[in-house]
Formats: sequence, C-alpha cells, structure tokens
Amino acid sequence: MLDIKTFKSALEQLEEERKIPKEKILEAIEQAMAAAYKKDYGKKGQIIRAKFDLETGKTDFYQVKIVVDESIARMDEKEEEEGEVSIKDTEDERVHFNSEHHIMLEDARKIKKGVELNDEVIFPLEQKDDYGRIAAQTAKQVIIQRIREAERTSIIDEYGTKEGEIVSGMVQKIERGQVYVDFNRATGVIAPEEQIPGEYFQRGQRVRAYLYSVEDSPRGINLRLSRTHPKFIEKLFSIEAPEIESGVVEIKSIAREAGARSKIAVFSNDEHIDPVGSCVGQKGTRVNTITQELGGEKIDIIPWSEDPKVFVANSLSPAKVLSIEIDEAEHKATIEVAEDQLSLAIGKGGQNVRLAAMLTGWRIDIKGTGAAVEEATDATEVEEKIEEAPTDTENVEKEEVVVAEEVKEE
Repeated sequence: MLDIKTFKSALEQLEEERKIPKEKILEAIEQAMAAAYKKDYGKKGQIIRAKFDLETGKTDFYQVKIVVDESIARMDEKEEEEGEVSIKDTEDERVHFNSEHHIMLEDARKIKKGVELNDEVIFPLEQKDDYGRIAAQTAKQVIIQRIREAERTSIIDEYGTKEGEIVSGMVQKIERGQVYVDFNRATGVIAPEEQIPGEYFQRGQRVRAYLYSVEDSPRGINLRLSRTHPKFIEKLFSIEAPEIESGVVEIKSIAREAGARSKIAVFSNDEHIDPVGSCVGQKGTRVNTITQELGGEKIDIIPWSEDPKVFVANSLSPAKVLSIEIDEAEHKATIEVAEDQLSLAIGKGGQNVRLAAMLTGWRIDIKGTGAAVEEATDATEVEEKIEEAPTDTENVEKEEVVVAEEVKEE
C-alpha cells in the first residue's frame, strides 16, 4: 500500500533539491503506470492512459480511441492473405481501422455529442487486483527514466540561461589537467587550454569562470568553462563597474594574453562620465580586484575613439606616440616614437604592439626616430628582429604597471 504522506514528502524533496516540478514527476508516474498496465492487460493498438490521484493514491485507467470515418480509415472485411499485399493496399493512403485504436464518427456521436474527426473518446478500464510485482517494477523503471529526463531538461533550462555569464562553483577534482567544478546539480570542466598559465587549483576551492557552452551529451550535461576567454574580463568589469552593467560605459574591444597582459578599449555614452576612470575605480580598486582574480594579469584600459589615428595611438600605451600615418587601403598604421620609447612601444617579446594590433584590428608598423620599422598584425607574432631595436628592460618593467588612463588624445 502506497504511503501518500511519504510519497508527497518525496515529491516535495525532489522539487526542492533537483528543481523538478511536481507536475512533471506526476506526469512521469502516470505514463509509467499506463505502460505497465498495457504490458500486462492491454491489446495491440490500444492507447492507455492513467490518472493518479495524489490525495488517495488511487490510479484510474482509461482507453482512448481516435474518431475517424471512411476518409481516414478503411474497414477490411477479411484479413490479408499471409505474405500478400494487394495493389489497393499500396495505393490507398488510408490507415487500417483498428477497433482498439479507432472509433467511427457515427458510433462516437452516440456516446458523446458534438465530437469531430480526430477527437478522442475516453473509455474507463476495469481495475485489476493483481496489478502486481512485475507491473510495479516496470512502473519503477519508467519513473526513474522519466525523472532523469525531467532533471536533464531542468538543468539545461537553468544553465542555458547562464551561458555567456560568469558562474561560481567548488573544485571537485583535478584529473589529467582538467579541473572539474561542482555546481550541485551539474559539473563544469575547465580544460587545460582554458586555464590561466600558472594557476593552481585545490579541491574544495571556490572558483569563478566564464560559461561559454552548455552541452547535452549521453553521459550528462557538460558545462564548458573558461578563465582565459576575453569575455571573462568583460563580465568581471560588468560586475565591478555599475556604469558598464547599466550600458553607460561600453567595452568596445578586448585583446588578451591570459596570465600576462590584456588591453580593453572603453567608450562612454555620457560625456560627463569618464569611461577609463569608471573601470579603474577610486584609487584603482576596481581594476585591482579584477587583476587579483586573474592572478596578477596586467590590464591596460584604453579610451576608444572612432578616429583610427587616436585609437591606434592610445592602444600603444604606455608608450608616447610622436606621429602616426594611416593607410586605409592596406589597413595599416605607421607610427613613429622617440628612441627611448621604442622598446616600450614594442613591449617585452613584442607583446605591447601585438596586443595593440589585436585590439584595434589594424596592422601596426613602429619605428623610432631614425630606426628600422617593426610591424605587428592581429594574426602574426612580432618578428624576432625586435631584439635589434634598442631596449631598456628596466624602463619597460617599470612602465608596464602604468594603467592606460594616463593616455590622452593629442
């Protein structure tokens, strides 16, 4: 005998812990009961439905028949000869009439007035006292399957809306370089290439990451996470800077080499609000919070401009630009800097000019006064010949910590 009180409690627990609506579980139970009844007592072609009463624990069974006429179903006077199919059968698109599945329109109207073609007529079925162990086992299996399907759908619905956002979870385990993050109802994975170089994770550690994909696989729901994605920085700034969240300040573009350095271009839709200052925060609190989250990654905040000369010049911050020439046809910018600024403009290993090219989308050629030209594009690395340019490593190290808010339009 079903303990209704315990059963109700279990339903409420499933709804609370697994976020599966009670109605979905009841629907699964009714489908399971109908499948079990049909297996033991049903006939071929029958449509069996069950109605479970949550208050009494009683289950009523019904047979459903579809209303048809001779335009939809054909009545066969005799059974088909074994292995033979008539020409009429191959040409006639009407379905075979099955008395367990169909009911003729005139007969249906004797039972229920006003029925139309393809309506359903419901007939109560007798209760079976020996609805026993086999049927119960069948029902149990179907119920488990349906609950899993409902839980899977519920997880997809929940995390599908979070795709493209930052999520927070607990490190569950680290296996073959992959970090598995527990979100209670689902597990996320940070692949090695999506981890910031030099990061170290421990079990039980809380971690934030960018959810870039929700995958439904035979093994379950996979949440694909990244801490190197450029959007991760954008979302972190949205959290720290209300001006970005509200849309007053926009992040126009991002160039990132995770773990080392990033450049972001920002623009204000309100002339009274400084976009760079909004991102930096008072005494650098906002940008420092993000830098700490990223393990010390340096962030240059660049004022965006629709004038490519100004934008490209700003992108090379903290280096000071003397002059700039734009070639629209080749989408190339040739920049001249002072000799003592050349190494700063290029950056250690060509990083500064490389990020500037990625940020602006322009090919950038840099030359010092009287020096050879160095070029960077958003698709190629700076050549090794950069080493031939004069370098001032000590000066570069010192200047790299400067936030690009100091760059002004000339």
